[in-house]
Amino acid sequence: MIQDDSEKRRAIEEAMDWLLRLKADPDCPQAARDVEDWLARAETNRSAWRDALKAWDALGEIRPRHADLWPARPVVPLPLPRRSRRPLATGIALALAAALLVVLAAPALMIWLKADFRTSTGESRMVTLADGSAVNLSADSAIDVELTPEGRHVRLLAGQAFFDVTHDGKRPFTVEAGNARVVVLGTAFDVALDDTATTVQLARGVVGISGEGDRQAVAEMAPGDMATVDSATGAIRHAVVPLEEIGAWRSGLLFVNDVTVDSVVARLQRYHPAWISVPDRTLGRQRVTGLYDLRDPDRALTALVKPYGGKVRAISSYTRIVSRY
Repeated sequence: MIQDDSEKRRAIEEAMDWLLRLKADPDCPQAARDVEDWLARAETNRSAWRDALKAWDALGEIRPRHADLWPARPVVPLPLPRRSRRPLATGIALALAAALLVVLAAPALMIWLKADFRTSTGESRMVTLADGSAVNLSADSAIDVELTPEGRHVRLLAGQAFFDVTHDGKRPFTVEAGNARVVVLGTAFDVALDDTATTVQLARGVVGISGEGDRQAVAEMAPGDMATVDSATGAIRHAVVPLEEIGAWRSGLLFVNDVTVDSVVARLQRYHPAWISVPDRTLGRQRVTGLYDLRDPDRALTALVKPYGGKVRAISSYTRIVSRY
């Protein structure tokens, strides 16, 4: 279900990308052919395109001059806009609202219903569990907690959290995030969850980490170690990070090490009231290492993509589009 929602969201972002390109150059025959090729690849693409076009139609958008020259195909027609009768900001905002409401609302609601503790956009929260362990929740994050005489179990449902675990030799403390599983007795570590990976950084103590499908192969981590578990394969990639950077988000700073632009955007999204889209797949896959200011997410977003020629466009107070054109 999560994978299906992710695919729908990605298809909608790509549909919006094509609309923006064709809006900028409506008479480009190559762009029109490229859109038709994209539509022919998957039903998910065609469904996302229909959602986007419904929003454009609701705004009274008109067909381009060359639309009637395109060959008929068993996909949705392309009534692409040549010019808008209303400001572009209004069009994009309504298009995004129409296309993303169903896709995004249901998964978020399910997470919030499962959560014992949660935070909203831009909010952090310190939670003390019944065993004395402390959990610092980052913005837009949620956890489910189960403490029993046999063990202590926390599931990171969304976002990021820093754990300072009280030692209890008889009850191991387990954290699950995506397909990653961390087992400790008493230690301090940071866990971040996004669509593509789960990242664990160890500040103090020793932990064992494993990926889904490989529970018997537990990799031991020492202070300063970082492990990234791929959400698709369960493969674990290791690196070393400065101790002082672990959990830096608690001081308003985000430190990332060799992660994708998409991953950083997902983390910045938790601090930004606007919806952020990176429809440019090449830009989203670029890998970065850096330190960004969470107190000014727009500035952080600009600093993130500028080295790759990326630009941040504030379509409205509620939308940011990141692209290289």
